[in-house]
Amino acid sequence: EKALAAENNETIRTQLELARAAALLGSSDKDRRLEAARAMGQSKTPETKLLLNERMKAEADPAVKAQLEASLRAIEGALAWGDKLGALFSGISLGSILLLVALGLAITYGLMGVINMAHGELMMIGAYATYVVQNLFRAHLPGAFDYYVWLAVPVSFLAAALVGALMERSVIRWLYGRPLETLLATWGISLVLIQTMRTLFGAQNVPVENPSWLSGGVAVASNLTLPFNRIAIIGFAFLVLGGVALLIARTRLGLFVRGVTQNRRMAACMGVNTARIDTYAFSLGAGIAGLAGCALSQVGNVGPDLGQSYIVDSFMVVVLGGVGQLAGTVVAGLGLGVLNKLLEGWAGAVLAKIMVLVVIVVFIQKRPQGLFAMKGR
Repeated sequence: EKALAAENNETIRTQLELARAAALLGSSDKDRRLEAARAMGQSKTPETKLLLNERMKAEADPAVKAQLEASLRAIEGALAWGDKLGALFSGISLGSILLLVALGLAITYGLMGVINMAHGELMMIGAYATYVVQNLFRAHLPGAFDYYVWLAVPVSFLAAALVGALMERSVIRWLYGRPLETLLATWGISLVLIQTMRTLFGAQNVPVENPSWLSGGVAVASNLTLPFNRIAIIGFAFLVLGGVALLIARTRLGLFVRGVTQNRRMAACMGVNTARIDTYAFSLGAGIAGLAGCALSQVGNVGPDLGQSYIVDSFMVVVLGGVGQLAGTVVAGLGLGVLNKLLEGWAGAVLAKIMVLVVIVVFIQKRPQGLFAMKGR
């Protein structure tokens, strides 16, 4: 109370008042306990809720008990909003990651018709490229470590794009129009890539450290902090989406890609080098997968099995959104992410996954062309 009387800083005064109220909860004076219970209701934190719940068990006075219950209801109402906003943010964050992963598939599968089961491993290559760049900065440029991500983004894109180009020129170019053979071949390539990474980097996960400007978060509520790395991934996903949309819709390469995928023979008759365009398009899809791996490395460990966790979900996003439709990929990715997180809070992670799969199966049965159907004549 002496410190409270002398303190002028409002933030510190608030904390002192809460400390005083917490101390007075155990007072023998009923009025002081009543005052403390009322004051504690103004602090909307999980710690205050725990403190009031503990006091409820020991409180015998009906008036104080009623005030404790009223304060608890007020705190629970405020914390519920924080939980809802947290679930929504987690859903958008997961959706943005699915969007990044599925964007590459929207090109290789949606536009080119190639069922690439190694897409997750291309994402893994992007993540390992980020790990290598981080280690190079740590060893040779420790003073510039906070900037390693800016170099890791193009390096991860190029590393995955080069592997994608090699896949397309050596294996996939012979399998266009043969989806089953493509599926089996790319699944075999995925196993080769996984084992290669295990040989080069070991079977254990490797850590990728956030730069200082991606560490920490912004406190929105007492029980909700939005991490900077998740916010950055959401922004990065939409930046990549904008770049891909512009590339496909507004550039000469995008025009050639759309022309070849819609009518390969006519495009060849018009002088388009269809084999080269196939390589460019597949490399672009692979590079975007590498960017997804770079983003994922900022929110978890990197390991040989990284891609296996996302390949099924990314195919679901592409099919649900509509094959070849970027707008559908966006809606489906964010929608599945938010739906999954909301159901997790209600039914748990395993049941939520099952329920999402059931919803997708029912939806595809009713509308097999997806949310956004490809227009044709």
